[in-house]
Amino acid sequence: MMIGARLLLSVVALAISCPPLVWSSTAQSTDPSEVKALRAIKSNLVDPFSNLNSWNSGDPCTSNWTGIICQSTTNDGYLHVHELLLLNSNLSGTLAPEVGLLSRLEIMDFMWNNISGSIPKEIGNITSLKLLLLNGNRLSGFLPKEIGFLPNLNRIQIDENQISGPIPTSFANLKSMKHFHMNNNSLSGQIPLELSGLSSVFHLLLDNNKLSGHIPPELAKMPSLQILQLDNNNFSGSTVPTPFANMTSLLKLSLRNCSLRGAVPDLSMIPQLIYLDLSWNQLEGTIPSNKLSENITTIDLSNNNLNGPIPSNFSHLPKLQRLSLENNKLNGSVPSAIWQNMPLYGNKSVLLDFQNNSLTELSAAFSIPENVTVLLYGNPVCSGQINISNLCQPVNKSSAPGSSPDSNSSCGCNTDLGYEFNQLSPSTCSCSIPFGIGIRLKSPGISYFHPYKDDFKDFLTNRLNLYRNQLYVDSDIWEGRRLKMYLKLFPSNTSLFNESEILRIRDIYSSWEITLPGIFGPYELLNFTLGPYANVIPTTAASGLSKIAIVGIVLGACLGAAFISATVTVFIMKKLPRNQKGSKRRLLSSSIKIDGVKGFAFDEMALATSNFNSSTQVGEGGYGKVYKGVLADGSLVAIKRAQEGSLQGSKEFFTEIQLLSRLHHRNLVSLVGYCIEEGEQMLVYEFIPNGTLRDHLTGKSKEPMNFPVRLRVALAAAKGILYLHTEADPPIFHRDIKASNILLDSKLVAKVADFGLSRLAPVPDFEGATPDHVSTVVKGTPGYLDPEYFLTHKLTDKSDVYSLGVVFLELLTAMKPISHGKNIVREVNSAYQSGNIFSIIDSQMGAYPSECVGKFVSLALKCCQDETDMRPSMSEVVRELEVIWRMTPESDVMSTDSVVTESLDTNTTPSSSSVTGNPFSTLNFSGNSFSNLYPR
Repeated sequence: MMIGARLLLSVVALAISCPPLVWSSTAQSTDPSEVKALRAIKSNLVDPFSNLNSWNSGDPCTSNWTGIICQSTTNDGYLHVHELLLLNSNLSGTLAPEVGLLSRLEIMDFMWNNISGSIPKEIGNITSLKLLLLNGNRLSGFLPKEIGFLPNLNRIQIDENQISGPIPTSFANLKSMKHFHMNNNSLSGQIPLELSGLSSVFHLLLDNNKLSGHIPPELAKMPSLQILQLDNNNFSGSTVPTPFANMTSLLKLSLRNCSLRGAVPDLSMIPQLIYLDLSWNQLEGTIPSNKLSENITTIDLSNNNLNGPIPSNFSHLPKLQRLSLENNKLNGSVPSAIWQNMPLYGNKSVLLDFQNNSLTELSAAFSIPENVTVLLYGNPVCSGQINISNLCQPVNKSSAPGSSPDSNSSCGCNTDLGYEFNQLSPSTCSCSIPFGIGIRLKSPGISYFHPYKDDFKDFLTNRLNLYRNQLYVDSDIWEGRRLKMYLKLFPSNTSLFNESEILRIRDIYSSWEITLPGIFGPYELLNFTLGPYANVIPTTAASGLSKIAIVGIVLGACLGAAFISATVTVFIMKKLPRNQKGSKRRLLSSSIKIDGVKGFAFDEMALATSNFNSSTQVGEGGYGKVYKGVLADGSLVAIKRAQEGSLQGSKEFFTEIQLLSRLHHRNLVSLVGYCIEEGEQMLVYEFIPNGTLRDHLTGKSKEPMNFPVRLRVALAAAKGILYLHTEADPPIFHRDIKASNILLDSKLVAKVADFGLSRLAPVPDFEGATPDHVSTVVKGTPGYLDPEYFLTHKLTDKSDVYSLGVVFLELLTAMKPISHGKNIVREVNSAYQSGNIFSIIDSQMGAYPSECVGKFVSLALKCCQDETDMRPSMSEVVRELEVIWRMTPESDVMSTDSVVTESLDTNTTPSSSSVTGNPFSTLNFSGNSFSNLYPR
């Protein structure tokens, strides 16, 4: 039941545990074949920050090679490499086949690097291997079948790579396997039914791949399986296997967006089920009326074709947090018994979402508890009963009740030295230095964390042998269906942890001793903050971890309200019939309810803009004009008003808007509301006060932008686009990225805007194949257009990468993409080829660290390669920007996560190295790695 926490806290530990430990006399030496293997591994890796400098001399086990932990044996007199811990070490290159010579290795950890190439089949020779941890790299190719013959392998984590091809049937031989984490790759073909013979597997995470065929009913035979997560694959025509109802150990079943058909099976016999998600399929028929497990917290059957009444079996569920049945064809009465008979569990909140069905009745006596939210808008019942109008309004469901961070007090602590007040301490004012970890629950079995926070803290402190008041949950934020939180561990009765305590916790993590209850699911590490404790663990791998872990993991749950807005524009304007001049406007907003955004009347828009006075106009485009407005509550907004020739129809826009309105991200401009009247279509956005990036680069702003600010803008914009490409469901191509579509708020945080040309990414066809592009008429802005898209009309995610690369070149040079017949890509590339790149860097940028600028230029040019395959993915762009940011002096003050939310003093001139010399002399654009471009 306690599965995922190992992943997370272990990863943390691994980060701390980089210093080598030797478990025997230093008189011994390392097995010569293993020394040879390690040297081959190093020669295949690119190590730009010299994290493996200790590998250049001496003996691996007795000379403290970074990331090497050894043990002695009694039979051959040699020391043997027991653990290879190189997580988060900024490594690229490839994995050498010689890794298979580490015959006594138990833990292989290369997590969160930038390693490419394929997984060596020689790993299959390491029969002692227990943990294979390769997630968060750029590995590609097929999974080696040889891995399937490792008798002791307990955990395989290859998630967030680019692995393709089928899952080898040889994996059915992994009898010791407990954790399959292979999500977020490009695995294809059918799930091997042979996996059903694995009796010890707890987690089977295969979501976000390209799997097809049918879901094997034989998986029901896996006696220990607790979490089965197959979301976002294409099992076209498959049904939810009936035998799944017999899975006695199952805690979570998540089959969202899998193209499933047929009926919802009766799962009432699964005794421990806590989370059920069958949403976004084509399921039909009625909902089974048998009572589900009393442990269940979440039931999501939304966006299917279910009909009939809502059964009463959803009452008497003491731990229910969310019941989502929206967007089906359910009819009859709303069963008020669900909330009237609902037992309360702690301080829980409950969401009952019945919107957009055909429900017609509600009992007159319908007292609703304060902690229960019922959503009925989009049902006929809303037009027949005035006294339930509060149930028929759109509600923002993006935030979970009770999840706000606890307040904290400085208590006079010296924060400059890292001291913080531990508000949980029994002392009146206790100042100490914590170390923190950022984690993300990848597949939690809950919808709201607050009722389970105490259980989480009790369990974790018990396993760490800490007091309850030593663990503080600094924040917990939902990102879609994942939960990100930041934890702080405080020393007890002292201001600092001692070295032995740090090492003790390190050992617990690195040996994977910590597991969380299954209700919290598997997890991943986001960052680890050592602070002054970095001196206790003097390895670059450990210190690097605290700065990089946020990598492109993808981020943000709160994504695209901006996206909503923009795409909404397209749909709203396309579908509404135009009125003839002089006809009376008829308000349509009242019949259209969009979750989280407000429908405005035309008169409200006119009042906000002084009747669209020209003095309030702040922009204009092919769609129409943009006005700065002041709403009745005093809030500033930007109102985009479509001109008559660009009006769109409305028949299908509601479904699209509803999907998009659930997406929010801090680096995308948010949609506040809309106004839809015949003859008038407007979108209301948050007002971004500092204008466009283009304005700042052309000198229209008061203060010039220094290099750290420009780099922050680049990283923030890239993170917003990354979400569109990888986290949006389905993914989205922006198609019009340019400096004038990147806005800067009051803290100069960048937000991507204007999704008017955006296109949904391709979806699998009826045979399960997913095209790699969208064929479409070429649209966009000259100078930013992907050359391959222009020639072939094939739009891909790499088209956005090209456009963003042009923006990066603008940030560096302040040049326009096209000016007086000159193209910015050609001009910068020419300067680079001639060794004069620094001569065209914007002089308004002030002093800058030359190596950072050099790497930024190389990244921008890589993005602007003519051939699509030569460009990096957006996740690789984000990862490289993170690397560059950590090289700047400001990174010591501000984490990579905060660069998109906090501001730097734009008047501060960063300390810089000399800009003399030419760091571009070693650039090699044909390589697969960015970090090999600047050896140190």
